[in-house]
Amino acid sequence: MKLQIILFLGGLGLFCRVPSSTAQAAQDLPAVPRSVAIAPPSPAGAQPAGQGPTLSLGDAEAHALHNQPRLAAETLRAQAMGKRVQQTRSAYFPQLTGNLTAVKANGDTAVAAGAVTTSSVSTRVAGGFTLTQLVTDFGRTNELVRSSRLTAQASSQRAEDIRQQILRDVDQAYFSTEAAESVRGTAEAVFTFRRTSLRQLTALAQSQLRSTLDVQFAQVLVSEAQMAVVHADSAVQEARAQLAAAMGEDTVPDYVLAEQPQPPLLEDDVAVYIREALNTRPDLKAVQLQAQAAQQFAKAENKLKYPDVNLLGTAGEVPERDHTLEQDYGAAGINIRVPVFNGGLYSGRAAEAGLRAQAANRDVSDLTLLITRDVRTDWARAKDAYLQIQVARDLVDQTGVALRLAQARYDAGLGSIVELNQAELSQTSALIAAASARFDYLSARAALNYTLGILR
Repeated sequence: MKLQIILFLGGLGLFCRVPSSTAQAAQDLPAVPRSVAIAPPSPAGAQPAGQGPTLSLGDAEAHALHNQPRLAAETLRAQAMGKRVQQTRSAYFPQLTGNLTAVKANGDTAVAAGAVTTSSVSTRVAGGFTLTQLVTDFGRTNELVRSSRLTAQASSQRAEDIRQQILRDVDQAYFSTEAAESVRGTAEAVFTFRRTSLRQLTALAQSQLRSTLDVQFAQVLVSEAQMAVVHADSAVQEARAQLAAAMGEDTVPDYVLAEQPQPPLLEDDVAVYIREALNTRPDLKAVQLQAQAAQQFAKAENKLKYPDVNLLGTAGEVPERDHTLEQDYGAAGINIRVPVFNGGLYSGRAAEAGLRAQAANRDVSDLTLLITRDVRTDWARAKDAYLQIQVARDLVDQTGVALRLAQARYDAGLGSIVELNQAELSQTSALIAAASARFDYLSARAALNYTLGILR
């Protein structure tokens, strides 16, 4: 869209004629658009004052964090993963269950087929409790609890990464909207100036000081400038729609965007930012925690081959019973379960968990390389965008001087109209670049801050 606006505004210089009989007109051409391009945007941007409520960047971020369903969903997933720690730790505590049994046996039945042990098929109505307490499983449950806790922490870090992604999207949409409004202001200033030039040329043509061909060319330039304003306004509406979506709003309120302060200068040593990113990136922390959880789970799977020891207890009452049964019952014991042979099930599970742990470690290395690359790339882009701010300002000043000189040469009959048109084309391009250079830098800094993991 920005390229289309540049082409439309650039076309304004192809056939432009500034009235030679009016010395003031030659000075007005750079003066009107230049003030729009170089001056810092007002808090109202290109909007009329008082048109809508003022929206600061902090307010936009707060709206997004409150409204975005993606963040809410990820937060709920993190909370759900936290409950797995409670589930795993439950193996440490006694398992107490209540039983109520009623049996009607056929005659004096005491045994039944289908089991090696004697079946309990006596006629009775009984109720009681059964207690099971883990004594030791040689650390398997402990490893599972650690793995669950690390997995929950990794899920929390993923939620934080989603949060920072949302803040990055809001910041970039906010600055893109400011840039679009600044470009629209420049386009409107050029359009206003072209209409003034058209009225002057029309008056001069009526006095036979300019040809009607110049008037026709000026009318074409006004139409092209108006088309550029239409495209710029469309770009503003598109940017505002992106901002509303980033804020999690289904409508596009007519906010007036507040001016944001310039961020601090970048360090010249990119290694400083690489170290910071590797220490703060939540997605890297999540992958690291997930790798540690995989290692703990692999240790737990390796301990499947060890015995586990449980205390058992049961007690109850049999109010309705066969004459061979006692009214009360109770028993206590210990059970040691020793795995002997299961067709390679436990060894296969342990091998799978070990391989997954190794793969998780490779994921950490891979993400570390990607983060290093992204930091270098975003740092270079932000550095370039910052340098372009001053370059764009200098270019506007230089093209303004060149345009005044070309106008003076044209009025004195020393220069050609081609020379004047080229000067106008150069200034138009410089104005568009200057209109969005500052906001391009702010957007690049938002991307770099996300890459560093420091958006808060």
